[in-house]
Amino acid sequence: MTREQHARRYPEVWRRFTPKETLIRYLWFAAVAFIAAWSLQRLEIPWFYFLDAHTQAGDLLSRMVPPYWGFFAEVAGPLIETVHIATLGTVITVLVALPIAFLAARNTTPNALTWFIGRFLLVASRSVNTVVWGLIFVAIFGPGAMAGIWSIAARSVGFVGKLIAEAIEEIDRGTVEAVEATGASRLQVLLIGVIPQVLPVIYGTIVYRWDINIRESTVLGFVGAGGIGIMLYASINQFAWHEVSVMLIAIFGIVVVSEFVSATVRGRIT
Repeated sequence: MTREQHARRYPEVWRRFTPKETLIRYLWFAAVAFIAAWSLQRLEIPWFYFLDAHTQAGDLLSRMVPPYWGFFAEVAGPLIETVHIATLGTVITVLVALPIAFLAARNTTPNALTWFIGRFLLVASRSVNTVVWGLIFVAIFGPGAMAGIWSIAARSVGFVGKLIAEAIEEIDRGTVEAVEATGASRLQVLLIGVIPQVLPVIYGTIVYRWDINIRESTVLGFVGAGGIGIMLYASINQFAWHEVSVMLIAIFGIVVVSEFVSATVRGRIT
C-alpha cells in the first residue's frame, strides 16, 4: 500500500482512544450489558406489576397527605432516642476503632500477626450490615436502645478504622524518625509523631460517620433495636399513612440537620 493510499484509508485525525482501547471498551460494555440482562432474567421480576405502579404510588401519596401533625408530639421522643443511639454508637466506635487502626496500619503494627488481626476485625465489621448487627444484638441484649447502640458501633468500627489506618500509613516518616531520635518510647512516638498528623482525618471521619449513623439509626427499630423505626414500622403495619408521613418528615429534618452539622465541622477542620 502506497503512502497516498494509506493516507486516504487512515486519515490523520485525533482520536481519544486507540482502536485497541476502543475495542476493549466495547467489550466491557457488552460484558456489563450481558451480566445485567442475565441478572434480570434470573431474578424473574414480574414486570406486569409496573403497569399500575404509578397509580399505586399516587394512591399511597394521597393517603399520606395531609400529615397528622398532632402525632408529632409522640414522634419527638423516639426521634431524640434515635439521635442518642447514633451518638453513643459513634463514641463507642472511636474508643474501639482507634487501637484497631494502629494494629491495621503497616507502619505502626508490631508484627504481621497483629496486622492480620487488625485487618480481619475491620473487614468483619464492614462485611455485616447494620440491620444484621441489630438482629444479633437484639438477641443478646433484647429489644431496645442498647442493641441499637452496639449495632451502630459494630458496623462503624470497620469504616472508621479503615480510613484512619490508611491515613496512618501515609504520614510523614521524617517526623516519626525525629521523635525516635530523641529516645522516645513507642507510646510517645505514637502520641507525638503519629497522632498529630492524622488528627484532621480522625475528626473528619468521626463526624462523617456520625452523620451516616443518624440515617442508619432510623431503620434499626424495624428489627427492635430502638429509635423511631419501631414506631414507623408499627404505623406502616397499621396503614396509618398520615402518621407515617409525619415520621418521614421528621426523619428528613433530622438528617438535614446532621448533614449541615457534619459539613460545617468538616469544613472547619480542613
